[in-house]
Amino acid sequence: MEFRHLGSSGLVVSEISYGNWITHGSQVEEDAAVACVRAALDEGITTFDTADAYAQGAAEEVLGRALKGERRDGLEIFSKVFWPVGPGKNDRGLSRKHIVRGVENSLRRLGTDYLDLYQAHRYDYATPLEETMRAFDDLVRQGKVLYIGVSEWRAEEIENAQRIATELGLTRLISNQPRYNMMWRVIESEVVPVSEREGLGQIVWSPVEQGVLTGKYLPGQAPPEGSRATDEKSGARFIQRWAEDEVLLQRVQELRPIAEEAGLDLAQLAIAWVLQNPNVSTAIIGASRPEQVRGNVRAAGVKLDAELLSRIDGVLGDKIITDPALTVSPETRP
Repeated sequence: MEFRHLGSSGLVVSEISYGNWITHGSQVEEDAAVACVRAALDEGITTFDTADAYAQGAAEEVLGRALKGERRDGLEIFSKVFWPVGPGKNDRGLSRKHIVRGVENSLRRLGTDYLDLYQAHRYDYATPLEETMRAFDDLVRQGKVLYIGVSEWRAEEIENAQRIATELGLTRLISNQPRYNMMWRVIESEVVPVSEREGLGQIVWSPVEQGVLTGKYLPGQAPPEGSRATDEKSGARFIQRWAEDEVLLQRVQELRPIAEEAGLDLAQLAIAWVLQNPNVSTAIIGASRPEQVRGNVRAAGVKLDAELLSRIDGVLGDKIITDPALTVSPETRP
């Protein structure tokens, strides 16, 4: 395993991190989830990402039990707050009330007394940004949270948060967690330059685009049984558009010789690709089987040369998506 600093902070994270969106508490049984976490630990992964909304808290509980007995100071545990976790009007968003109650519940479910990183899971247009930043700062001062970050925020939202933090002497953001992969590149033109200037590192989710970039979905064929595209519990709706795009699926297959030339499979190539971006601090992988973890971590430390990266661009062509306006948060609280 290789390691990087998270943004300009002193916090060091594993290049490959383990995330349990969709899988823990929903898609896979707990014994399989625990086996995946154990495989991650065995492979040198120290960074684990979850959120209170994943399986309505069950994902945090499963991760907490899976990590029980590990030396806490040897781990980096991340969670997030924003999406609804209950029926009440204040069971969502980034108000002081929801943030303070949210972290207490996340700590209890994870079985720990602090989070290494607490992230705003989306931008909340219904709460003053100063209120959100002050609430996060209070948690840092109380020792319940060590660092703060965001997920899927636009460049101007990141800039405004850092400006408020600087003006008021509050804790500054050190990370953003965006969707990012060789096909979905919407952060490159605006979010990455602002992040570099403001000291944020990217914690990338979906580096294999929900499995589409692994090559397991073949053009003209039904999705494999047991794959995410066939399982509504595992978020089939998130990948239906791509799994039905036969032109894209064919182009992914055309990446196979490039991967083989680099000594990688398609999943490893996709993960290695995101790690070539120097603003990326870690790439989150998910898994339903331990062997997926063991395979994916082989992308750590891989260097892809400029000629190979150019060939990837040539294959994907007009399937590469770059519009920064596609980074969005709900206009009203969900």
